[in-house]
Amino acid sequence: MLDRIVHESEGNLSFMEVCGTHTVAISKFGIRSSLRDRVKLVSGPGCPVCVVPGSVIDSVIRLSRKEGFTVATFGDMMRVPAHGSSLQAEKARGADVQVVYSPMDALEVARRKGEKMLVFFAVGFETTAPAVAATVLEAERQDLRNFFILSAHRLIPPAVEMILGLGEVNLDGLMLPGHVSTVIGSLPYQNLVEKHRVPAVITGFEPADILQGIHMLVAQVLRHSPRLETQYTRSVRPEGNPRALELMNQVFDAVDSLWRGLGKIALSGLALKTKYAAFDAGQFLDEGVEEDSDQPKGCRCGEVLRAVYEPLDCPLFGRTCTPEHPVGPCMVSSEGSCAAWYRYEV
Repeated sequence: MLDRIVHESEGNLSFMEVCGTHTVAISKFGIRSSLRDRVKLVSGPGCPVCVVPGSVIDSVIRLSRKEGFTVATFGDMMRVPAHGSSLQAEKARGADVQVVYSPMDALEVARRKGEKMLVFFAVGFETTAPAVAATVLEAERQDLRNFFILSAHRLIPPAVEMILGLGEVNLDGLMLPGHVSTVIGSLPYQNLVEKHRVPAVITGFEPADILQGIHMLVAQVLRHSPRLETQYTRSVRPEGNPRALELMNQVFDAVDSLWRGLGKIALSGLALKTKYAAFDAGQFLDEGVEEDSDQPKGCRCGEVLRAVYEPLDCPLFGRTCTPEHPVGPCMVSSEGSCAAWYRYEV
């Protein structure tokens, strides 16, 4: 299939893999380097840890220092550096910060803590939001008064729309995420594909899935017929997962949200509905830092998330910034472009 893709592509095409899981698989299996002469694969803003603004992380760090609070979050968020610290560093200094593997795990921690306030730093795209919504409903059912969430959930279609609207990179097609699309379906992408006249394929994560998805994109380009297709048909339906969407819509409202590297995007985040405001950890947060000081000096994570730069274009990559001593979140997260390139591409 590699030979066929290279043969059929008439020029140096540029496709964006939006999802961080795709980025890792493409690097791990050598797909990017194998196709580089004819098809350039660039990474998009599909790393949920990477797109959380530094101002939000700073606020959570300050919260972890307060007496009577426990912060729980997923492992990757622990090591993301903010302004002079991280949740991992705060834990080493004595703060009560815990790694959990699911939102329900955080609920169990809250039960064990008794009177201590448990704040779950909820990070992720549409893939993880239904589980967080279900956890909020369970906390309400149990009348658990010391469980709160800080929602850093972000929504993929508005970010893709922003990338296309900026026009900073010349894209011939989009490889759209499989996991997110399993939840939301294919329909939310239809308008942006038609508006921007860009080929798009929702793709699975096995090497054969990715190669087939790239082949489908090449075919659309050659036929001059941009449209939305689904390669990952074994998991994605046009309407998505109705129960997951029902949970999200029951608990969350879509709100304008800040993204690292992209700024504020309309209706691109999730906030608790007023009905569930008692579970909103935002009531405990101090003012965040200014957004223009969000990125560490010299770090190009924001540009990498917009595909303006490749990881190797960052002057810190592999020098000051490594997985052992990350400067920016793109080198921290298991789905970060810089981490994938460091491990598999150099």
